[in-house]
Amino acid sequence: MAEVVVQDGEALDSALRRFKRKVQQEDIIKDIKRHSFYLKPGEKKRTKAALARKRSRKKRNKDVE
Repeated sequence: MAEVVVQDGEALDSALRRFKRKVQQEDIIKDIKRHSFYLKPGEKKRTKAALARKRSRKKRNKDVE
């Protein structure tokens, strides 16, 4: 759980910026998105394979250029 203590005399904007940075570093948003819906094991495997194909295709195209 990300937690930020606001210092005396600190602007709320800077505290909010620190909080956002901490949330991003701890990958909280990514974890929430991943758990927001259930994927069957087969669907998860197909999605993972599709992402791997996309990465390899992208890498291949980058190497060609």
